[in-house]
Amino acid sequence: MCMLSERLQILIDPARRRRLEQEATTRGTSVAALIREAIDATFPATSDDRRAAADRLLAAKAMAVPDIDELRGELDALRSRRA
Repeated sequence: MCMLSERLQILIDPARRRRLEQEATTRGTSVAALIREAIDATFPATSDDRRAAADRLLAAKAMAVPDIDELRGELDALRSRRA
């Protein structure tokens, strides 16, 4: 994942702000994350960017992962906090 280092300021009307905030609350994420997602969906990265990102992921060191039942339990606990 890349480090976020660029700030962008935009002006929007109150209705759009409310829609973003409602969707962010529904998804349990931030308004900023929704906006980044919308940018990526509307203006996808080039294939070279995707390939470079895939190469970085594949080169990452292996990490310990819990067994599937423990992982499900963790996910269920996280989901129940959002409800």
